[in-house]
Amino acid sequence: MKKYIFLLLIFTSQLFSQTKYEFIDSDRLGQRELKIQLPRNYNENLEQFYPLIVTLDGDYLFEVVSGNVDYMSYWDDMPDAIVVGINQESSKEDDLYISEEDYFPIRGGAKFYEFLGAELVPYLIEKYRVGIFKIVVGHGDSANFINFFAFKKDPLFQAYISISPSFSPFMEENLFQLISSNKASIFYYLSTSEEDFKDNRKSILNLNTRIQDIKLETITYKFDDFKTDGHYSLVANSIPSALNHIFSIYKPISRNEYKNELLKIDYSPVKYLENKYRKIKDLFGIEKQILLNDFRAVNATIIKKKNMDYYKDLSKLAKDNYPGTLLSNLYIGRYYESTGNYKKAIKAYQEAFVYDEIDGITKEELLDRAEKLKFENDY
Repeated sequence: MKKYIFLLLIFTSQLFSQTKYEFIDSDRLGQRELKIQLPRNYNENLEQFYPLIVTLDGDYLFEVVSGNVDYMSYWDDMPDAIVVGINQESSKEDDLYISEEDYFPIRGGAKFYEFLGAELVPYLIEKYRVGIFKIVVGHGDSANFINFFAFKKDPLFQAYISISPSFSPFMEENLFQLISSNKASIFYYLSTSEEDFKDNRKSILNLNTRIQDIKLETITYKFDDFKTDGHYSLVANSIPSALNHIFSIYKPISRNEYKNELLKIDYSPVKYLENKYRKIKDLFGIEKQILLNDFRAVNATIIKKKNMDYYKDLSKLAKDNYPGTLLSNLYIGRYYESTGNYKKAIKAYQEAFVYDEIDGITKEELLDRAEKLKFENDY
């Protein structure tokens, strides 16, 4: 029941996103129909570039992918993204055609492969504000086909969502060799279920067992084995799980991240925060403002570890991200208190009066801190 309520929320959210249909004229395939969902704020922010999610089997996968993207980006669990679905209902067999000799795309399959890399993606980059991070999604036969892009020296896509792939001969071994070599720097998601097609499930489980024995350094891998879903229904669970996996670092610091990562590091929690947002920029090409939630998490870590020197760096970070607010004054005041420099702490708290309140922190609270220090130290 919860799954269907969640899907209803996802599809309802699409009413507020910018979804449209258009055709692309291909020299290789003729005219092909696309479904395109743009972020809600696409026309408002003319300088921002967005991750691109290309969805094969767009006839039935597009709505699941675009709905999840719109829903998750609304809650800032992933960045806004451009989702493109390629309708293949009448051409799927030709699009995914593979040679029976060397098991690589030929004929219509070769044309479709070239269409994606040489026509579709360049077309989208020229027409829309496509950023540096690109994801491709497939299911069954199309999930097998997307793997051919991963074997290139400079892959067209940086993330692969492979839902119950129907592996062609040697694909399982080729994927294992790719992943075990650690030469590529990609995200790879793989899923099956107990009610999946038997041949698919057998090959997928075998590949996952082999991958589990590898120390992965450059490839970020996740595998899901769902209990009750079949080959088609597992899509509804796979898409949100895959997106959560790919964009896990983009999400606000959760209780789990706070307890199992932030509290356990042996270096500055402020540096941890800076590294997190630097990685977001490097991976996705997105300059994300540090969330107040994450400032609170680092603040709690400083208090928990009783190392107040970190407040000095946190104050600088707050000033850069929330200028004109009293957040920086709060942190620098706490730093001066910890060093016994009460005069500077009082001054920092008093100066907060001219700045904007933020995150439930009031001017009155900081002025009260100043008065308390004055009283306790006879100033």
